[in-house]
Amino acid sequence: MRPSQVFTFLLCSGSAMGSPMPSPNTGLLVARGGKVVTAQAALEAIMPKSKSCDGQLPECRTAAQAAPFLIKAMENFSLGQIAAMLALIGLESEDMRYKHNISPGRPGQGTSNMMMADFTKEYAIFKKLDVDGKDPNEILALVTPDEFNFGSAPWYFTQKCTKEVQDKLLGGTQEGWLAYMTCVGVDGNNESRMAYWTRAQQVFGLNGL
Repeated sequence: MRPSQVFTFLLCSGSAMGSPMPSPNTGLLVARGGKVVTAQAALEAIMPKSKSCDGQLPECRTAAQAAPFLIKAMENFSLGQIAAMLALIGLESEDMRYKHNISPGRPGQGTSNMMMADFTKEYAIFKKLDVDGKDPNEILALVTPDEFNFGSAPWYFTQKCTKEVQDKLLGGTQEGWLAYMTCVGVDGNNESRMAYWTRAQQVFGLNGL
């Protein structure tokens, strides 16, 4: 995969935003037209409930907590691709509140993009984790720590979607989004999914593409 020449996803210090003191793990998103927002602000705009985990299960993660892991996992993708993956994560995890399937509670289904058990097993093996003798939920538990959980969507995108789909999504177009959702096996025109995608397009300056 190659980063888009139009977009960059940067890991920078807070001083780049004019803060008097550097702030580690502050991501700056530089979108079309020079628009700059922090990764945390972008995540909160796409996933509004990610501002807080008050009253949620311990597996819930706020945008502030997730941002460093998502930056690392997505640093080599275009913002069109990042926008689509974040839109998928937002819907599937209910704004990063869940790492496992709540309803209907399928064994082994989970991670930030709610992969089915077969994929979570493949992902665990890809990460060289020991799956021998483990049931689906035990395997899922291997890949739900944050350093693995937030890398699952990029893994699926690169390993399960064709290069044609990946290339279509470089610029963050509607055609690319629909191709990506077909790869995932869901309806990209679904109203709830489109709401996340529309917010992601707005954050990254991809409106109307």
